[in-house]
Amino acid sequence: MSQNATSASNPFSARPADKATLEEGNLFAPKFDDQGLIAAITTDTATGEVLMFAYMNAQALALTIETSQAHYWSRSRNELWHKGATSGQVQHVQEIRTDCDQDVVLLKVTVEGNGASCHVGYNSCFYRNVSLGQKAETATLTAPIADRVYDPADVYGKKD
Repeated sequence: MSQNATSASNPFSARPADKATLEEGNLFAPKFDDQGLIAAITTDTATGEVLMFAYMNAQALALTIETSQAHYWSRSRNELWHKGATSGQVQHVQEIRTDCDQDVVLLKVTVEGNGASCHVGYNSCFYRNVSLGQKAETATLTAPIADRVYDPADVYGKKD
């Protein structure tokens, strides 16, 4: 299935995309990349913490707008992904913003269930720091900066 942003299934494809409209207009005209995707940053509404980064295709973005629940495009599985459908960690979208040239969206969400957004068990997918002041080719990560909120094996089952 092609995720081309110019496909007939893209409700945004007929939107004008001139500079003035993108930067100052009130029409949402998201710019998808050549693979039909737009970057999506997700933050916690209450704390502002960055929870995750993912991509959306036109269908995922339209569903997110229409349902107020986050939907993404999984590049690894090559399929539409309703966040929380398996884990119960549904992201309820409170606000969607876009940047000045409309090629990124920012979702502000509240998370159902245990409040976690990371499939590894942490509240945020950004649970480690890159240690600075070292050679890039041998860079290391710090230990997790927070405790796990849940055990992924309990939610997704044990992996062989």
